[in-house]
Amino acid sequence: MHHTNAPPRRLQLASSSPYRRELLSRLRIPFEVVAPNVDETPYPGELPTALSARLALAKAQAVASPGTWTIGSDQVATLDGLPIGKPGHHEAARLQLQASSGRTVHFYTALALVDFDRGLSRVERIDTRVRFKVLSAEEIEAYLLAEQPYDCAGSAKCEGLGIALLESIEGDDPTALIGLPLIRLSSWLREWGWNPLLGISQESP
Repeated sequence: MHHTNAPPRRLQLASSSPYRRELLSRLRIPFEVVAPNVDETPYPGELPTALSARLALAKAQAVASPGTWTIGSDQVATLDGLPIGKPGHHEAARLQLQASSGRTVHFYTALALVDFDRGLSRVERIDTRVRFKVLSAEEIEAYLLAEQPYDCAGSAKCEGLGIALLESIEGDDPTALIGLPLIRLSSWLREWGWNPLLGISQESP
């Protein structure tokens, strides 16, 4: 039935990230933001690839409630298989970029979608390989002072000036690198009966 411009259920984003909020707003669909309370400590021996998927689903499940579809996402960055966290301050960011200079950082971005009423959930990981240019100390310092990317894993905002640090990006979804894979999310919403392009329910009565 095509008689409403509202989603078939309330859509929630389980995140406190302003980057994910901005990304989801690109789809021009109404949504609520609910910050999940999830312990993000890795399990002993847990691989970064598994961690991102587990946390994405845990975030969505933590805030899912009747009448909602809930989106969760989590991202882990690694260099040589070791996790790279958010630097938090200038010196840590400088060290991260020095280590990444001329090398490839892997970003594992997991997406989860939970339909509380139907008891459905999906989770998938979208991987992105980011090759950094060989960076001089002067370039690193100038970039950090200009953009202060201290809340970004890898210390580079690819949606901003940080793109100038990079040699190449390989992956299926450019928005995955920023933190929320919109290509995959749009496909899932369509498969579940709601097409973001049309903004109307396509579910059978």
